Amino acid sequence: MLERLTGSFKAAGRLLMVLIEGLIALGWLIGKGGAALASGGKAALGPFLTAAATQERIFAALRAFWPNLSFGKVLVKAYDNTGTAVVTRHDDCIDVLNRNEDFEVVYGSRMRKLTAGENFFLGMQPGWPYTRDTSAMRLAARGPDVAEIVLPRAAALAEEIVAGSGGKIDLVPQLSRHIPWDMTDTYFGVGGEAATMQDWTTVLFWYLFEDLPADPDLDAKAMTYAAALRDYLDGAITERKSNPDDRPQILNRCLDLQKCGTPGMDDLGIRNNLVGLLIGAIPTISKACCLALDELLNRPEQLRKAQRAALTDDPQFEQFLWEALRFNPHNPVIYRRALHDTVVAKSTLRSARIRKGQIVFAATLSAMFDRYRIDDPNSFRTDRAFEDYIIWGYGMHTCFGAAINKAVIPAILKPLIKQRNLRRADGAAGQIDTGGTPHPQHFHLLFD
Repeated sequence: MLERLTGSFKAAGRLLMVLIEGLIALGWLIGKGGAALASGGKAALGPFLTAAATQERIFAALRAFWPNLSFGKVLVKAYDNTGTAVVTRHDDCIDVLNRNEDFEVVYGSRMRKLTAGENFFLGMQPGWPYTRDTSAMRLAARGPDVAEIVLPRAAALAEEIVAGSGGKIDLVPQLSRHIPWDMTDTYFGVGGEAATMQDWTTVLFWYLFEDLPADPDLDAKAMTYAAALRDYLDGAITERKSNPDDRPQILNRCLDLQKCGTPGMDDLGIRNNLVGLLIGAIPTISKACCLALDELLNRPEQLRKAQRAALTDDPQFEQFLWEALRFNPHNPVIYRRALHDTVVAKSTLRSARIRKGQIVFAATLSAMFDRYRIDDPNSFRTDRAFEDYIIWGYGMHTCFGAAINKAVIPAILKPLIKQRNLRRADGAAGQIDTGGTPHPQHFHLLFD
């Protein structure tokens, strides 16, 4: 009886906190949004609304007063749909991402345009093609490779670059994009020319996952880049078959699987899978590095603690990065499309009916701040379980390179965070410059 009473008091207290936080968030949004509008007009609203701090306040208000909402307006123009739904609670986001029979991934139509025919497993529903391709690629990109091949090279290269930088560095071209490109060259076996591959993959990632308005100019650019990437990969596969070697590379292993008659490992299948891996590798790692460091620079005490952890090789160092990405994630939502009429949070007060064809935004940023599942969500803490971080997706379509990301991002940032008096460059140079894209292009930093 006492336990039930205590539980009731805790539940009531949590609900009260959620409501208070929702009201505070609404007040903040009204005040800051009004100030942005007054100072910069409508042009200032875009940057204001896309900032991580603003989005979390929006989600805090929704979690409190309208946790799951469904409406008929089409917000996503890039993929066919009949309307929009937003899911903000942790359990409901996980539910949507787990229910593949109700909510499908939408990327297949654009992935087929990039490959000029076939889908990539990121755009597939459960079934034989998905099982065939993911199984084969996990034989080519083996789990132990991360610790044995990928991490040591990334860590050594990052140390070398920072040591030779002379106390100033542009994080994006020198580190956060260069090191994952090097991985695609030395480990994937298909890096191509560095600047070109970085440009191709960043634009194609933007086209697949972030081009919600369906920009026709971006579409045209993506088609040009996709054709060039296909041609490059076709040539790389042909050349390697003519001049084989025994390096532990994904391309070599794919060709070995081809010799064994592995389904899906013909030249076209290898090329299409490499297209997907390349698009996911460089932009994801680069953006996550920039956002994590940007958040730490905004929190000087946490940056100092992260530096101490880096200098002493404390394994907790990487926790500072995951916590920074919780506050400033590279991907605040994951979207799915309803295959038929269904319900989210059935038999609860927050139940919402989802109509067939609606795009459902599973707000993972919101989920990572949901007081009903995340302890002390508004505090920056480094003692959280890694499972609290929905950074690389969830369920069947968790990022294929999640283990690589988890190893390489700390390896890239650790030598830099070790440096004394790490700070932003003066003025605009010390802020992330996206160059009008969703991805960082420059981020200038100084250290003593």
